[in-house]
Amino acid sequence: MMNELSEFEEMYLKCMWELHSEKPDNIVKTTVLAESMGVSPASTTEMIQRLASRELVTYIPYKGSRLTSEGFSIAARIKRRQYLLEILLSDIIGFTGDANLAACRLEHSIDDELEASIDRLLGYPNRTLSGHRIPVVEREVRPFERNILLPIANIPEGNIGSVEIIAVNGPEAITLEKIGLSIGSSVVKTQGDLLLNGKPILISESLQKRILIRTEMV
Repeated sequence: MMNELSEFEEMYLKCMWELHSEKPDNIVKTTVLAESMGVSPASTTEMIQRLASRELVTYIPYKGSRLTSEGFSIAARIKRRQYLLEILLSDIIGFTGDANLAACRLEHSIDDELEASIDRLLGYPNRTLSGHRIPVVEREVRPFERNILLPIANIPEGNIGSVEIIAVNGPEAITLEKIGLSIGSSVVKTQGDLLLNGKPILISESLQKRILIRTEMV
């Protein structure tokens, strides 16, 4: 169903989810939804009726609307993709712009397969850094395997990997240089410690998220 929706339709569903995610049975007033979307009440009413015809929204004339169970599920998935992208942009890539805005633009281009790959890359998070609960969906938690790219922070115990991407610069890059960690370095995680050339190294968790390794053995 999601791939049949326009970007604007997805935005409406997500906005409704945000307005009543805690109390999904509540009616969302058309004027409130219109204000949140930055459009006229008339345009909002037209969109609600369109979504209602697809059984994604229940429309109650002169009162408002609420998501159907299917509409709520789709909206939660869109919001989930936004949160995953925010974490990817901020924690892994080190994006310094507006991660929320960028994620909102990208979320409509994510399919189930890419979402699952991002989820695995991030270590299957349940919350964002700001504490927002990531909507739960049915997902396949796949075992970690050889030849996948993961942040050091998310590699499982006993895993060995070769450093492939270091998304840092400035003082952080100098810190890594001093401890001898560079592209091609072999890192192993054992008993909770990170070992570089057999010696323990200390790297902050935030920095670990921006150093990606190619797994070699599980």
